[in-house]
Amino acid sequence: MPLFWKPYKSDVTAFIESLKAKKPTLESEQRAGRALLWDQRVDRDAQADDADSRVPQQPYVYQTGPK
Repeated sequence: MPLFWKPYKSDVTAFIESLKAKKPTLESEQRAGRALLWDQRVDRDAQADDADSRVPQQPYVYQTGPK
């Protein structure tokens, strides 16, 4: 390996590193935003009630009845 060899860094990696350097709180803000929408407890009873209340859809939606 030559002495002047540098490891490759993509443009995207360089951009993300510069973005994190400019705004150090970015990662914690992303985690807080994720917690608002995704990191929620699932109510299994409500989910089961929702599944039970669904009406099966007919194969061809625009057909009004059997012909």
